[in-house]
Amino acid sequence: MKKSKVTPRSNSNGSKRAATLPQQRTYSIPDHRLEKPSFSVRQIRKSEECCYEISGDLSAPVPPIRDSKYLNQKQCIEIYRWMVLNRRMEQALENLYKQGKVVGGVYFGLGQEACSCASAYALGKDDWLAPMIRNQGSLLVRGFEPRDMMMQYMAKAGSPTKGRDGTSHFGDIYERNVVSPISMLGDLVPVMAGVALGARLQGKQVAVMTYIGDGGQSTGVTYEGINFAAVQNLGLVLFIESNLWAYSTPSEMQYRVQDLAERAIAYGIPGVIVDGTDPCQIYDAAREATERAHRGEGPTLIEAKMMRMKGHAIHDAADYVPKPMFEYWRKRDPIARFENYLVNVKKWLTPQEHKKLISEVESYLEQEREIAVNSPMPAPETAEGGVYCEDGCHEIKPKYGMPRAGTVRLPLSKSARKKEEAAIHFK
Repeated sequence: MKKSKVTPRSNSNGSKRAATLPQQRTYSIPDHRLEKPSFSVRQIRKSEECCYEISGDLSAPVPPIRDSKYLNQKQCIEIYRWMVLNRRMEQALENLYKQGKVVGGVYFGLGQEACSCASAYALGKDDWLAPMIRNQGSLLVRGFEPRDMMMQYMAKAGSPTKGRDGTSHFGDIYERNVVSPISMLGDLVPVMAGVALGARLQGKQVAVMTYIGDGGQSTGVTYEGINFAAVQNLGLVLFIESNLWAYSTPSEMQYRVQDLAERAIAYGIPGVIVDGTDPCQIYDAAREATERAHRGEGPTLIEAKMMRMKGHAIHDAADYVPKPMFEYWRKRDPIARFENYLVNVKKWLTPQEHKKLISEVESYLEQEREIAVNSPMPAPETAEGGVYCEDGCHEIKPKYGMPRAGTVRLPLSKSARKKEEAAIHFK
């Protein structure tokens, strides 16, 4: 049988290109974890009650922290301090809640401190952050004080929203480049894509970072936001905090893909998997993603694997989580692992220096707590203020200045960039 000959076809500009049919694409999703847990959760019925049980190997030893390609000794210690402050601040908030001083509920990021702090640490000054309710550590790294979070939860007059919200729904678009969390999960993704687009139209390439949980990642607006960022080649850095539970629904009952990072393939953007309890892995992935954004190379999707070590909120005791699962992840506590890495492995902190660091964090946090507790509640007559935007209440200005006509150049694709570089070299 004679083989058919495939002749080159002309494209729209008349040049020839070799036919490549049948087209085969191969994608790789780098997985930087040093361990891949081999267990699963399934739903069972005990008499009249539905519950979950875990099966598989839960005896694996705790993996070591991976050395960062970029962080030095000082930076590692700084990230560790932010993580400790994050953890101790949330413990203080829990105590304030039990004392009846918190208005509403409290949402914890226990076990997720590495993701919150190390990711935000990778951002530059002109980059933008949009945290979720469990990313209070990222707010600390970005310049907010513990008193801001504590006063916010207590609805004090000195809180960022002046007592008009009882949770961490606040930001700062003027000084810290922080967009407020949005309760409707996924809505931050297109908002941050819009921030990146707005900056680019003003002649500035920035990275915009936000987070989504494994449950929220299934919302339609998340897909729309990522797709828009991909098509427009915007510098979105999206962390999927794959913490195994969407409120009380386990991952196994949410989606069929092995890893949520695989969804990056559908958008045509890079996806990567990291250990969400290893701050070095988190930082390295975040840094490389922000550098891509600064070069105009578009979005990156990072799946950080971890476990939410508390219920959805303080009112949720998380009784639905099998106890062996808690025990497994408790051994992989990001703060305990990083402490061991700094003190025993790298010996970048002596036991005495570590004790001093903890003492300084506790002393600072106690001062912040006292300020928050003793600050006044808002006066009743201020309730009407700030509800509606009145004439002249504020002016919206371009962040980076309006460019002259024709000065904004959209980022080139990789192939177009190579052609341009070759042409410049030829000249």
